Amino acid sequence: MNASDGPGQALRVLRNRTFDEIAIGDSAGIERTLTQQDIQLFAILSGDVNPQHVDPAFAASSRFQGVVAHGMWSGALISAVLGTRLPGPGTIYLDQALHFRAPVRLGDRLAITVSVTGKDPASRRVTLACTCTNQDGTTVIDGEAQVIAPDERIERARTALPEIRLGVAGHDGLERLLAHVASLEAVRVAVVHPCDAPSLSAALDARDAGLIVPVLVGPRTRIDAVAAEQGLDLAGIAIDDVAHSHAAAARAAQLAASGEVEALMKGSLHTDELMAAVVAREAGLRTKRRVSHCFVLQTPHYPRPFIVTDAAINLAPDLAQKADIVRNAIELAQTIGVAEPKVAILAAVETVTPSMPATLDAAALCKMADRGQITGGLLDGPLAFDNAVSIAAARTKGIVSDVAGQADVLVVPDLESGNMLAKQLMYMGEATSAGIVMGAKVPVVLTSRADSRDARIASCAIALLLAHRYRDAPP
Repeated sequence: MNASDGPGQALRVLRNRTFDEIAIGDSAGIERTLTQQDIQLFAILSGDVNPQHVDPAFAASSRFQGVVAHGMWSGALISAVLGTRLPGPGTIYLDQALHFRAPVRLGDRLAITVSVTGKDPASRRVTLACTCTNQDGTTVIDGEAQVIAPDERIERARTALPEIRLGVAGHDGLERLLAHVASLEAVRVAVVHPCDAPSLSAALDARDAGLIVPVLVGPRTRIDAVAAEQGLDLAGIAIDDVAHSHAAAARAAQLAASGEVEALMKGSLHTDELMAAVVAREAGLRTKRRVSHCFVLQTPHYPRPFIVTDAAINLAPDLAQKADIVRNAIELAQTIGVAEPKVAILAAVETVTPSMPATLDAAALCKMADRGQITGGLLDGPLAFDNAVSIAAARTKGIVSDVAGQADVLVVPDLESGNMLAKQLMYMGEATSAGIVMGAKVPVVLTSRADSRDARIASCAIALLLAHRYRDAPP
């Protein structure tokens, strides 16, 4: 064999087989794993937006109990084999019969094969049996094609296709969230030390959105100065005048404990200062659970909103603390509409490894769920990140799980990994975000100075949902 005919060359060059070179029994094939983007692209190109293919919520209640590929997506793969492998370039498609035997689901890896069953020299017609089988050996499509095979040898460099990135299910999350809470009455929220433009503006924006009735807790002179500098109108807004940020945190906690406000919102003070006041025993805001932080994220590259926890409060949680982190996240997921959230306990690997404590904690948390010590969600772990969010990655590694590839909650091993994961998703994964603290008697909106206006408003919307939930079911 000439070196130029090696595997690398085959990936760069398309070669056909002429009619005379084709023999009965010849076959060729490709393999392809179905991804969410495949379905989205096919829907865009074909105009087929049947909710069975593009609406996960609808699909979950259908006979297939989940999203499945358009039938002709698999048929298009047969066309790809005919046009690039056998006979290859120069082929003229005449006829195609297809029989759809089984659905193709996200993460399924299909083997598409065509085999020559007949030749007609007079017309150069070639008949080929066509099959698509999944990773379990199940035939999902079979049929027969008729083509005219080329009579001249064609050899061409493969065309490099452009990368396509879709914004499907992307940045409409805030609009949908606001629509979801539009019928709820705004709640009184203590905005703690709003002594810079971002935090004071966020409080007013959330008020204007109908989410909160702000009570500004902090030094009045500084708040007024920020308002004057930014041209913000504070008419009609209550201000609880205290001397400094430490006093503001303590006073806000008192207001929450007495029921004068139903949520807290971080201003321009440090997170530790606010949370120290919230968890202080004398504040009366502690529950039987440990407090933890949840990022609610939505990225165009994942089909549903999801939660990352804990990325802001618990530095290196032990098993008992992780159990509360999971319980808090399940409660939040249920509040935003996920009846039985799928919870992935993350680690660097998907196997229980004694030298890696995160994998041991993951296994223990799953067993706690099995024994009813953690309820309301479906847990699995340890799972590496790719296995938690990609069905294809999970199946490649042989993971059989109702959580893998479909996680609603990602529980990280520690704060550092969680913080890096969340911020990578925001800054490099185009994720929109909201941040909330769970486990206290009132929700705490915990945002960063770098957070966008949308992130702050989304956080207030989630606090509104929680506050209304706590009226009927106090934590």
